[in-house]
Amino acid sequence: MEKIAVFAGSFCPFTKGHEEIVAKALPLFDKIIIAIGYNIQKQNLFTVEQRTQWIHDLYAGNPAVEVTSYTGLTVDLCRRTGARFLIRGLRNAADFLAEQEMAAANHRLCPDVETVFLASSPELSAVSSSLVRELWTFGADYTPYLSYPLPDKTQQ
Repeated sequence: MEKIAVFAGSFCPFTKGHEEIVAKALPLFDKIIIAIGYNIQKQNLFTVEQRTQWIHDLYAGNPAVEVTSYTGLTVDLCRRTGARFLIRGLRNAADFLAEQEMAAANHRLCPDVETVFLASSPELSAVSSSLVRELWTFGADYTPYLSYPLPDKTQQ
């Protein structure tokens, strides 16, 4: 049976921290679905189409990585795609506490899906999409945190 994992998030934008989690997960799974979800608690600066294209371009040469977008519960996406694993990245203890609660809720909703936690390296533990958005918004250098350029703010 193919080991399929979903790595879900808003990924606005997809940072080098996210890339590191995918790199750590690739040896563990046959296929990783990077899933851009709609989060009602977040205000996104970039469209789902932009985010999908950026991530697709990053992994264009890797047949083990698929990029999609979705609405609804992540465990429902897992059911639709046959994924039995959810990948979650951890930067710090606060992330762990929040992710542990989410993993418990997901397990109650879908006991067949297991959450796998992967820790970021210390040098990437401070990298977040929120940080990148703030730097981009105020014209500061965000490039150490992304593998691709964001659009000129005048084009948004």
